[in-house]
Amino acid sequence: MNIEELFFLALMPVLKTLLIAVVGLYLAMDHVSILTAEGRHHLNNLVFYVFFPSLCASGLISSSTATGLFSLWFVPVSILITFLVGSALGWILVKITRTPQHLHGLVIGCCAGGNMGNLPVIIIPAICAEKNNPFGDSSTCSINGMGYVSLSMGIGAIGIWSYVYNIIRAYGKRDDGDVSAYSKLRENSHSETSRRALDSTTQTLLPSSNSKGAEVSAELISQGSIDETKVSVPAIIEKKVKSLVEYIDLSVLFRPPTIATVIGIIIASISPIQNFMVGSGAPLRFVESSVVLLGEAAIPSMTIIMGANLLRGFKRSGVGIWLLFGIIVVRFVILPIIGVAVITVAKNLGMVGTDPLYHFVLLLQYAVPPAMAIGTITQLFEIGETECSVIMFWNYAVAAVALTLWSTYFMYILS
Repeated sequence: MNIEELFFLALMPVLKTLLIAVVGLYLAMDHVSILTAEGRHHLNNLVFYVFFPSLCASGLISSSTATGLFSLWFVPVSILITFLVGSALGWILVKITRTPQHLHGLVIGCCAGGNMGNLPVIIIPAICAEKNNPFGDSSTCSINGMGYVSLSMGIGAIGIWSYVYNIIRAYGKRDDGDVSAYSKLRENSHSETSRRALDSTTQTLLPSSNSKGAEVSAELISQGSIDETKVSVPAIIEKKVKSLVEYIDLSVLFRPPTIATVIGIIIASISPIQNFMVGSGAPLRFVESSVVLLGEAAIPSMTIIMGANLLRGFKRSGVGIWLLFGIIVVRFVILPIIGVAVITVAKNLGMVGTDPLYHFVLLLQYAVPPAMAIGTITQLFEIGETECSVIMFWNYAVAAVALTLWSTYFMYILS
């Protein structure tokens, strides 16, 4: 295929995504008022708790018969690289642009966490459906592609709800140390435990010149405590790790998409369970069919919500132009270039097999805009909501062109 054919092939799924997103944006307008704030909330709950988990699980289960799940071990490695490199670039960006302290987590999160959910889920089947696609038979391409994308979705969701969630939470404290009322209620037990542990560590390890420090020192001596200079390094590290673990809210890992991904991996990995649930002769095949049916509702629903959420960014502005420009450069210039280098090295070392569709999905992880779930996280903590909407709007506007161009280039170097 020549470059022009590849360009139009890559353009079609992006146009489909934009068209559905425009429908969502229109339904959210004030004079229409179908997707009001309350309506988006309920639809988002359906997607988060039912449709999206079903899509993750069904994609993994369906693809397990066509491709070995454990052969896709490089998917989490690749996603980890995007998070690490994106975080480093985001940290540099907030320093250069002098971003307000409470927005550091938002900017770093937008640079680190890409949309590995609804965009690839739309793009891959749309490309596979084209007769002249460079990945072979449409049916096989779609089944294998959904397996690759489903694994990416699940692992990406774990990264967003563990790393990005906690980094926004950590940086969300204002200069005066206050956080939103909602955030205070949610974090009270963790912050109290963390402060007690940190105070205990500080009092034990650091000398003090005031009367309070003298009292603590006298009490330690009277109890026969060892001198502070004799405290072992492993003990210090242990206390620091305990403090960090108590501060981080690990419950966010147990979200429906994450649980569905784990269930899908278990079913796809254990043959007896797979034979009992998957296939035309399986006794519980109706369970798989029902999950697939629910998962099919995820793509249009997520895209409509994405369009509706972008309306706030269209209406408002308040983010510096250089900050916006920096995030766009990180997500659509630097990360894709790094992605090409990483996947090329992995191919030469034989780490990613020979399937060009697998390589394309890996490359796509580096070229997508920020994850829409970041907007949900900012709403949970009531910090940077407007700024997040502006960032999302302009990034997704640029993605219409950038993602098409990168997809064209990816298919060109793989064909």
